[in-house]
Amino acid sequence: MKLNVIRQRGLWWAISVVLVLASMIGIAVSWQRYGAPLKPSLDFIGGTRLQIERDCRQADNCRQPINLATVRDVLTQEGLGGSSIQVVDDNGLSIRTSQLDENQRSRILTALNTQVGTFDPARTQIDTVGPAIGQQLLSAGLLALLVAFAGITAYLSLRFKLDYALFALVALFHDVFLVVGSFAILGLVLGLEVDSLFIVALLTVVGFSVNDTVVIYDRVREVLEANPKQPMDDVVDLAVNQTLGRSINTTLTTLLPIVAIFFLGGETLKYFALALIIGFIAGSYSSIFIASTLLAWWRNRQQPAPSIAAADGVVAPTDDV
Repeated sequence: MKLNVIRQRGLWWAISVVLVLASMIGIAVSWQRYGAPLKPSLDFIGGTRLQIERDCRQADNCRQPINLATVRDVLTQEGLGGSSIQVVDDNGLSIRTSQLDENQRSRILTALNTQVGTFDPARTQIDTVGPAIGQQLLSAGLLALLVAFAGITAYLSLRFKLDYALFALVALFHDVFLVVGSFAILGLVLGLEVDSLFIVALLTVVGFSVNDTVVIYDRVREVLEANPKQPMDDVVDLAVNQTLGRSINTTLTTLLPIVAIFFLGGETLKYFALALIIGFIAGSYSSIFIASTLLAWWRNRQQPAPSIAAADGVVAPTDDV
């Protein structure tokens, strides 16, 4: 089956525009609510996170559901009424609040044991991150993304041409934006927070996506070398169809273990895997339907390049492709 990528590029672009607009709305609402495009976790803003779970081995200890109003009252008595509270797996609590000292933590845990139920000390986890460390993590993560984009631009400009690099970057921004937008919406709907693993996921998505794009662009160059007078639309269609099986197989085999991690892994890696799933699907889509069609559209708007055909019928050097 031959995929007519160029003929239906309006459809591919429309799908991307709708997804990007939805992401923009999610990011805008998140910014208004949290003061950031995503709901930040303890890693980025600093503070203390209490993760506790009721001991269901004790009789009647887990019969009643956790009353969030009662938990909120306990925190309010300590001057922490604005803390983030989330029930985890019916009998667990995740509380994110400002930085607490040992006495405050002890008082809160004692009050919760009295009013909510006995909590299992073995399942109690307390994480504390200072605001300075959180800002350093955020700055380092954003710098890593910028360095990755700069390196990719330089590499593609040297290996191909500048327009190849620019449209590959458009595809990469598309992928990153969809992942960020998806997590912005999840933050609004489910209260999902992003941590330092989210930055790692974005860097992984960037690497996967650009690899797929390079494969397609390399085939475009090969087809142009073999058929220098062939229209650019036909060249891109042929290149995409020749690499389509490879792109689909690579994506599917990569997604299989990540989906397994999402469903069977622990809470720590669950949303890291989700970010990779969204990013890898978006990366395959953008490489096949966005980066390639944008390149064909741009080349058709330009005057015939010297590498395509010279006036006397002599093919120009291949490094101009």
